[in-house]
Amino acid sequence: MFSKINIGVNLILWAGLFCFTSCHSIDEPENTTTGNFDMLWTILDEHYCFFEYKDIDWDEIKIKYRTQAQNATSSKQLFRIMAAMLDELKDGHVNLSAPFESSYYRAWWSDFPQNYNERLVQEKYMFFHYSQLGPVSYYLLPSNVGYLRIPTFDVGLGDGNIDYILAAFQIASALIIDIRDNGGGSMTVADDWISHFIGYEICTGYISHKTGPGHNDFSEPYEMRVKPVTVGHWIWGKPVVVLTNRSTFSAANYFATVMKSLPNVTLVGAKTGGGAGMPFSAELPCGWGVRFSAVPIYAPDSTLTEFGVDPSPGCAVDMSPADELAGKDTMLDFAISLLTTPK
Repeated sequence: MFSKINIGVNLILWAGLFCFTSCHSIDEPENTTTGNFDMLWTILDEHYCFFEYKDIDWDEIKIKYRTQAQNATSSKQLFRIMAAMLDELKDGHVNLSAPFESSYYRAWWSDFPQNYNERLVQEKYMFFHYSQLGPVSYYLLPSNVGYLRIPTFDVGLGDGNIDYILAAFQIASALIIDIRDNGGGSMTVADDWISHFIGYEICTGYISHKTGPGHNDFSEPYEMRVKPVTVGHWIWGKPVVVLTNRSTFSAANYFATVMKSLPNVTLVGAKTGGGAGMPFSAELPCGWGVRFSAVPIYAPDSTLTEFGVDPSPGCAVDMSPADELAGKDTMLDFAISLLTTPK
Protein backbone atom coordinates (compact mmCIF):
# COMPACT_ATOMS: atom_id res chain seq x y z
CA MET A 1 0.00 0.00 0.00
CA PHE A 2 2.90 2.27 0.71
CA SER A 3 6.61 1.91 0.61
CA LYS A 4 7.40 0.78 4.11
CA ILE A 5 5.74 0.27 7.46
CA ASN A 6 7.85 0.25 10.63
CA ILE A 7 6.03 -1.35 13.52
CA GLY A 8 7.84 -0.20 16.63
CA VAL A 9 5.44 -0.97 19.47
CA ASN A 10 3.88 -4.34 20.33
CA LEU A 11 3.95 -6.59 17.28
CA ILE A 12 1.03 -8.68 18.47
CA LEU A 13 -1.15 -5.62 18.99
CA TRP A 14 -0.31 -4.34 15.54
CA ALA A 15 -0.75 -7.64 13.72
CA GLY A 16 -4.34 -6.89 12.81
CA LEU A 17 -3.83 -3.24 11.98
CA PHE A 18 -3.20 -3.75 8.27
CA CYS A 19 -5.10 -6.98 7.79
CA PHE A 20 -7.64 -5.17 5.64
CA THR A 21 -5.11 -4.00 3.05
CA SER A 22 -5.62 -7.14 1.01
CA CYS A 23 -9.24 -6.15 0.50
CA HIS A 24 -8.48 -3.03 -1.48
CA SER A 25 -5.49 -1.49 -3.17
CA ILE A 26 -4.28 1.79 -4.53
CA ASP A 27 -1.53 2.41 -7.03
CA GLU A 28 1.94 3.05 -5.73
CA PRO A 29 2.23 6.86 -5.71
CA GLU A 30 4.82 8.70 -7.71
CA ASN A 31 7.64 10.49 -5.95
CA THR A 32 6.29 13.90 -6.90
CA THR A 33 5.02 16.87 -4.94
CA THR A 34 1.37 15.84 -5.28
CA GLY A 35 2.20 12.13 -5.04
CA ASN A 36 3.85 12.57 -1.67
CA PHE A 37 1.16 14.92 -0.40
CA ASP A 38 -1.65 12.57 -1.47
CA MET A 39 0.16 9.60 0.06
CA LEU A 40 0.57 11.39 3.38
CA TRP A 41 -3.09 12.41 3.42
CA THR A 42 -4.20 8.85 2.54
CA ILE A 43 -2.05 7.18 5.18
CA LEU A 44 -3.62 9.37 7.84
CA ASP A 45 -7.09 9.07 6.32
CA GLU A 46 -7.05 5.28 6.54
CA HIS A 47 -5.11 4.75 9.76
CA TYR A 48 -5.30 7.74 12.13
CA CYS A 49 -7.54 6.80 15.04
CA PHE A 50 -9.02 10.03 16.42
CA PHE A 51 -10.82 11.72 13.51
CA GLU A 52 -14.31 11.18 14.89
CA TYR A 53 -13.32 11.81 18.51
CA LYS A 54 -11.77 15.17 17.56
CA ASP A 55 -14.52 16.03 15.05
CA ILE A 56 -12.02 16.64 12.24
CA ASP A 57 -13.14 16.94 8.60
CA TRP A 58 -10.08 15.42 6.93
CA ASP A 59 -11.50 15.89 3.42
CA GLU A 60 -11.86 19.61 4.03
CA ILE A 61 -8.30 19.77 5.31
CA LYS A 62 -7.08 18.08 2.13
CA ILE A 63 -8.75 20.78 0.05
CA LYS A 64 -7.20 23.47 2.25
CA TYR A 65 -3.61 22.25 1.83
CA ARG A 66 -3.41 20.37 -1.48
CA THR A 67 -3.30 23.46 -3.69
CA GLN A 68 -0.58 24.89 -1.46
CA ALA A 69 1.37 21.65 -1.88
CA GLN A 70 0.97 21.71 -5.66
CA ASN A 71 2.45 25.21 -5.72
CA ALA A 72 5.41 24.37 -3.49
CA THR A 73 8.71 25.34 -5.10
CA SER A 74 11.10 23.51 -2.76
CA SER A 75 11.29 20.45 -0.55
CA LYS A 76 11.38 22.60 2.57
CA GLN A 77 8.29 24.50 1.51
CA LEU A 78 6.43 21.25 0.80
CA PHE A 79 7.57 19.85 4.14
CA ARG A 80 6.19 22.82 6.05
CA ILE A 81 2.86 22.67 4.20
CA MET A 82 2.55 18.99 5.07
CA ALA A 83 3.56 19.68 8.67
CA ALA A 84 0.92 22.41 8.92
CA MET A 85 -1.68 19.92 7.69
CA LEU A 86 -0.62 17.41 10.35
CA ASP A 87 -0.80 20.11 13.02
CA GLU A 88 -4.55 20.29 12.36
CA LEU A 89 -4.76 16.98 14.26
CA LYS A 90 -3.48 18.69 17.42
CA ASP A 91 -1.66 15.52 18.43
CA GLY A 92 1.77 15.32 20.03
CA HIS A 93 2.20 11.81 18.63
CA VAL A 94 2.07 13.11 15.03
CA ASN A 95 5.43 13.93 13.45
CA LEU A 96 6.85 14.34 9.97
CA SER A 97 10.58 13.71 9.59
CA ALA A 98 12.94 14.63 6.75
CA PRO A 99 16.76 14.70 6.69
CA PHE A 100 16.66 18.48 7.09
CA GLU A 101 13.79 18.98 9.57
CA SER A 102 11.26 17.33 11.88
CA SER A 103 7.80 18.61 12.69
CA TYR A 104 6.23 18.37 16.11
CA TYR A 105 2.91 19.76 17.38
CA ARG A 106 3.88 21.69 20.51
CA ALA A 107 0.70 23.57 21.38
CA TRP A 108 -0.65 20.64 23.41
CA TRP A 109 1.80 21.76 26.14
CA SER A 110 3.26 25.13 25.08
CA ASP A 111 -0.04 26.98 25.64
CA PHE A 112 -0.07 25.99 29.32
CA PRO A 113 2.02 26.80 32.41
CA GLN A 114 5.05 24.56 32.82
CA ASN A 115 4.24 23.87 36.48
CA TYR A 116 7.57 22.21 37.19
CA ASN A 117 11.04 23.41 38.15
CA GLU A 118 13.49 20.53 38.55
CA ARG A 119 16.24 22.62 40.12
CA LEU A 120 13.83 24.03 42.70
CA VAL A 121 12.75 20.56 43.86
CA GLN A 122 16.29 19.24 43.96
CA GLU A 123 17.60 22.22 45.91
CA LYS A 124 14.76 23.28 48.22
CA TYR A 125 13.07 19.94 48.92
CA MET A 126 15.78 17.28 48.54
CA PHE A 127 18.73 19.57 49.43
CA PHE A 128 20.79 17.85 46.71
CA HIS A 129 20.99 14.74 48.93
CA TYR A 130 18.62 12.59 46.91
CA SER A 131 19.42 9.08 45.77
CA GLN A 132 19.29 8.14 42.09
CA LEU A 133 18.83 4.84 40.30
CA GLY A 134 18.85 5.16 36.52
CA PRO A 135 16.70 8.17 35.63
CA VAL A 136 14.70 7.88 38.87
CA SER A 137 15.50 10.03 41.91
CA TYR A 138 14.04 9.61 45.39
CA TYR A 139 14.23 11.16 48.85
CA LEU A 140 12.47 10.95 52.22
CA LEU A 141 11.08 14.43 52.85
CA PRO A 142 11.23 15.99 56.35
CA SER A 143 7.46 15.51 56.55
CA ASN A 144 8.09 11.72 56.52
CA VAL A 145 6.57 11.52 53.04
CA GLY A 146 8.54 9.74 50.36
CA TYR A 147 9.25 11.66 47.16
CA LEU A 148 9.79 9.62 44.00
CA ARG A 149 10.62 11.35 40.72
CA ILE A 150 10.04 9.33 37.51
CA PRO A 151 11.04 11.59 34.58
CA THR A 152 10.52 9.02 31.82
CA PHE A 153 9.10 5.59 31.10
CA ASP A 154 11.71 4.99 28.41
CA VAL A 155 13.92 3.13 30.87
CA GLY A 156 12.78 0.16 32.94
CA LEU A 157 14.47 -0.56 36.26
CA GLY A 158 13.24 -4.09 36.91
CA ASP A 159 11.30 -5.29 39.93
CA GLY A 160 14.38 -5.69 42.13
CA ASN A 161 15.39 -2.07 41.72
CA ILE A 162 11.84 -0.84 42.24
CA ASP A 163 11.79 -2.92 45.44
CA TYR A 164 15.01 -1.22 46.52
CA ILE A 165 13.51 2.24 46.02
CA LEU A 166 10.22 1.48 47.77
CA ALA A 167 12.04 -0.17 50.67
CA ALA A 168 13.85 3.13 51.25
CA PHE A 169 10.44 4.55 52.17
CA GLN A 170 9.35 1.79 54.53
CA ILE A 171 9.07 4.21 57.47
CA ALA A 172 7.30 6.86 55.37
CA SER A 173 3.63 7.54 56.01
CA ALA A 174 2.84 8.16 52.33
CA LEU A 175 4.43 8.55 48.91
CA ILE A 176 4.48 11.26 46.24
CA ILE A 177 5.21 10.10 42.68
CA ASP A 178 6.18 13.08 40.55
CA ILE A 179 5.66 12.49 36.81
CA ARG A 180 5.54 16.13 35.78
CA ASP A 181 7.42 16.64 32.50
CA ASN A 182 7.39 12.87 31.90
CA GLY A 183 6.86 12.67 28.14
CA GLY A 184 6.13 8.93 28.12
CA GLY A 185 7.99 5.93 26.80
CA SER A 186 6.94 2.30 27.15
CA MET A 187 3.58 1.25 28.54
CA THR A 188 5.30 -1.95 29.68
CA VAL A 189 7.63 0.09 31.90
CA ALA A 190 4.61 1.96 33.27
CA ASP A 191 2.94 -1.40 33.98
CA ASP A 192 6.04 -2.55 35.86
CA TRP A 193 5.60 0.36 38.25
CA ILE A 194 1.83 -0.11 38.51
CA SER A 195 2.32 -3.75 39.51
CA HIS A 196 3.99 -2.56 42.73
CA PHE A 197 0.87 -0.60 43.78
CA ILE A 198 -1.85 -3.23 43.39
CA GLY A 199 -2.75 -6.26 45.48
CA TYR A 200 -4.76 -8.02 42.80
CA GLU A 201 -5.02 -8.16 39.02
CA ILE A 202 -6.71 -5.08 37.58
CA CYS A 203 -8.03 -3.82 34.26
CA THR A 204 -5.79 -0.95 33.16
CA GLY A 205 -7.89 0.00 30.15
CA TYR A 206 -9.00 -1.14 26.74
CA ILE A 207 -7.50 -1.17 23.25
CA SER A 208 -8.95 -1.38 19.75
CA HIS A 209 -7.27 -1.97 16.41
CA LYS A 210 -8.13 -0.89 12.88
CA THR A 211 -10.22 -3.31 10.84
CA GLY A 212 -10.73 -1.23 7.68
CA PRO A 213 -9.94 2.10 6.01
CA GLY A 214 -13.00 3.96 7.34
CA HIS A 215 -12.61 6.42 10.17
CA ASN A 216 -14.83 4.25 12.40
CA ASP A 217 -13.48 0.85 11.36
CA PHE A 218 -12.25 -0.50 14.69
CA SER A 219 -12.46 -3.79 16.50
CA GLU A 220 -14.40 -4.09 19.72
CA PRO A 221 -12.24 -2.85 22.61
CA TYR A 222 -10.57 -5.58 24.58
CA GLU A 223 -9.11 -5.45 28.06
CA MET A 224 -5.56 -4.72 29.06
CA ARG A 225 -4.72 -6.20 32.47
CA VAL A 226 -1.84 -5.97 34.92
CA LYS A 227 -1.08 -8.41 37.71
CA PRO A 228 0.60 -7.51 41.00
CA VAL A 229 4.32 -8.04 41.13
CA THR A 230 5.15 -11.64 42.06
CA VAL A 231 5.35 -12.87 45.66
CA GLY A 232 8.45 -11.70 47.48
CA HIS A 233 8.52 -8.26 45.87
CA TRP A 234 7.50 -5.00 47.46
CA ILE A 235 3.90 -3.80 47.08
CA TRP A 236 3.10 -0.30 48.35
CA GLY A 237 -0.26 -0.03 50.13
CA LYS A 238 -0.03 3.35 51.87
CA PRO A 239 -1.51 6.60 50.48
CA VAL A 240 -0.06 7.89 47.21
CA VAL A 241 -0.23 11.22 45.42
CA VAL A 242 0.72 11.35 41.74
CA LEU A 243 1.82 14.82 40.60
CA THR A 244 1.05 15.79 36.99
CA ASN A 245 1.38 18.75 34.65
CA ARG A 246 0.52 19.44 31.02
CA SER A 247 3.81 17.88 29.89
CA THR A 248 2.75 14.52 31.32
CA PHE A 249 2.13 12.68 28.07
CA SER A 250 1.65 9.32 26.33
CA ALA A 251 2.75 6.40 28.56
CA ALA A 252 2.86 8.84 31.50
CA ASN A 253 -0.72 9.86 30.68
CA TYR A 254 -1.59 6.14 30.78
CA PHE A 255 0.19 5.73 34.13
CA ALA A 256 -1.72 8.69 35.58
CA THR A 257 -5.02 7.26 34.29
CA VAL A 258 -4.47 3.86 35.85
CA MET A 259 -3.07 5.13 39.14
CA LYS A 260 -5.99 7.54 39.53
CA SER A 261 -8.35 4.55 39.40
CA LEU A 262 -6.74 2.96 42.50
CA PRO A 263 -8.45 3.56 45.86
CA ASN A 264 -5.38 4.82 47.73
CA VAL A 265 -4.15 7.18 44.98
CA THR A 266 -4.94 10.87 44.43
CA LEU A 267 -4.00 12.73 41.26
CA VAL A 268 -2.76 16.25 42.09
CA GLY A 269 -1.67 19.14 39.88
CA ALA A 270 -2.71 20.11 36.35
CA LYS A 271 -4.50 18.16 33.65
CA THR A 272 -2.11 15.91 31.76
CA GLY A 273 -1.18 16.43 28.13
CA GLY A 274 -3.01 13.34 26.89
CA GLY A 275 -1.65 11.18 24.12
CA ALA A 276 -3.90 8.11 24.34
CA GLY A 277 -3.01 6.62 20.97
CA MET A 278 -0.30 4.07 20.29
CA PRO A 279 1.83 5.45 17.45
CA PHE A 280 3.50 3.74 14.53
CA SER A 281 5.49 5.08 11.60
CA ALA A 282 5.43 4.82 7.81
CA GLU A 283 7.53 6.15 4.94
CA LEU A 284 6.55 8.34 2.00
CA PRO A 285 7.91 7.76 -1.53
CA CYS A 286 10.43 10.59 -1.04
CA GLY A 287 11.82 8.87 2.05
CA TRP A 288 10.29 11.18 4.64
CA GLY A 289 8.87 9.45 7.68
CA VAL A 290 5.51 10.02 9.31
CA ARG A 291 4.51 8.90 12.81
CA PHE A 292 0.99 9.14 14.18
CA SER A 293 -1.60 7.70 16.55
CA ALA A 294 -3.15 4.58 15.05
CA VAL A 295 -4.59 2.58 17.95
CA PRO A 296 -6.77 4.17 20.65
CA ILE A 297 -6.20 3.34 24.32
CA TYR A 298 -9.21 3.71 26.61
CA ALA A 299 -9.16 4.29 30.37
CA PRO A 300 -10.41 1.62 32.81
CA ASP A 301 -13.80 3.39 32.77
CA SER A 302 -13.83 3.13 28.93
CA THR A 303 -13.33 6.85 28.36
CA LEU A 304 -10.69 8.29 26.02
CA THR A 305 -7.94 10.40 27.59
CA GLU A 306 -6.44 11.70 24.34
CA PHE A 307 -7.08 15.25 25.60
CA GLY A 308 -5.67 14.54 29.07
CA VAL A 309 -6.53 13.28 32.54
CA ASP A 310 -8.04 15.65 35.10
CA PRO A 311 -6.72 15.77 38.67
CA SER A 312 -8.82 14.17 41.38
CA PRO A 313 -11.75 16.35 42.60
CA GLY A 314 -10.50 19.35 44.54
CA CYS A 315 -6.87 18.65 43.64
CA ALA A 316 -6.33 20.89 40.61
CA VAL A 317 -3.48 23.28 41.41
CA ASP A 318 -0.90 25.28 39.45
CA MET A 319 2.50 26.48 40.62
CA SER A 320 2.36 30.06 41.83
CA PRO A 321 5.02 32.25 40.14
CA ALA A 322 5.43 34.14 43.42
CA ASP A 323 5.94 30.89 45.32
CA GLU A 324 8.42 29.69 42.72
CA LEU A 325 10.48 32.88 43.11
CA ALA A 326 10.43 32.27 46.87
CA GLY A 327 11.73 28.73 46.38
CA LYS A 328 8.43 26.95 46.89
CA ASP A 329 6.69 24.39 44.67
CA THR A 330 2.98 25.10 45.17
CA MET A 331 1.93 21.75 43.73
CA LEU A 332 4.36 19.73 45.81
CA ASP A 333 3.40 21.66 48.95
CA PHE A 334 -0.28 20.91 48.23
CA ALA A 335 0.52 17.21 47.90
CA ILE A 336 2.51 17.14 51.16
CA SER A 337 -0.29 18.95 53.00
CA LEU A 338 -2.88 16.57 51.58
CA LEU A 339 -0.93 13.57 52.85
CA THR A 340 0.00 14.93 56.27
CA THR A 341 -3.10 16.84 57.38
CA PRO A 342 -5.23 14.70 59.73
CA LYS A 343 -8.50 13.68 58.13
